[in-house]
Amino acid sequence: MKIWGIRVFFIIASVGSCYLIYGELFAVIAGLIAALFLVGAEFCLHIPSLRSIITALMGLFIGLLVSFAVLSFLPQFNGHLKIAVVLSLGYVGIMSGYHFPTTLDLTQFLQSKVPARSGESRASQIASNFKILDTSVIIDGRILEICQTKFIEGTLVIPRFVLNELQHIADSTEPLRRNKGRRGFDILRALQTNPAIEVEISEEEVPHLPEVDAKLVHLAQQRGATIITNDLNLNKVAELQSVKVLNINELSNAVRPVVIAGEAIQVLLLKEGKEPNQGVGYLDDGTMVIVEDGKPYIGSTLNVEVTQMLRTSAGQMIFTRIKEHEMDIDEQQGMHPYSRSW
Repeated sequence: MKIWGIRVFFIIASVGSCYLIYGELFAVIAGLIAALFLVGAEFCLHIPSLRSIITALMGLFIGLLVSFAVLSFLPQFNGHLKIAVVLSLGYVGIMSGYHFPTTLDLTQFLQSKVPARSGESRASQIASNFKILDTSVIIDGRILEICQTKFIEGTLVIPRFVLNELQHIADSTEPLRRNKGRRGFDILRALQTNPAIEVEISEEEVPHLPEVDAKLVHLAQQRGATIITNDLNLNKVAELQSVKVLNINELSNAVRPVVIAGEAIQVLLLKEGKEPNQGVGYLDDGTMVIVEDGKPYIGSTLNVEVTQMLRTSAGQMIFTRIKEHEMDIDEQQGMHPYSRSW
């Protein structure tokens, strides 16, 4: 609706300018037809925002001033040519002003007066200011705790089309999807009410792209922003288009504790492994621990020795074996493996 307001305002201003210059009905009709033609040609090329409306009005004002200045220096122009100059420069001004915020952020322009840190480019400073959240990372919820620890700086941007997708999930007839959607809104509410976190609900739309992922990538390109997601497919698509991505799952894997071969850890065995006689347990952070010859000890907490650590796209797995002194104690006490518990 914002862009239609700009279009209607331009048409009215064009008709009014023609009437003030010539005072004839023919000039008013000609100005109306020309304005409608220009608006129709530009119909699909818009990304609405509040700042766009303000800068569009400023652009129209500048365009009209330039047109009147041109006509004052070129009085030999006939009536029709004068109308064309006024309309063309006015429309160029209004649309240039309208699209200006998508290519150059005014706040960042003012902040550009602050010297950059050595080795850091101006483009990277601007790009780091906006973080666009997708639906998956909002539902996940860990973004709230990460922001509270101040590991992520800048403004969190939630586009309106992401909110619409979240609303669709919250209205689902499936209980699991419905609960996920409601959890997502709870997380957003917590982000907005935290005074230390800056959140922006963006009304910018990408009408020519139907997919939400494509809209996110396009918006990130327009703003020079970073996408925060848990979606591996979106991650790959964005990187192919040179859009910076922060993946919460990758962050989680990166901050998990690192163990080395020979290190001793304690783990509760919960189930059998894929290979014969293996036992499987998990650390507090969810890391899978596979214990060789651990099947008889399922349900027990063991001190095990790390033999290998394997990192995968799904996380990391730790391969271990039971420490020798643990097995010696069992043999000395004659204790059945299933009866161990401490």
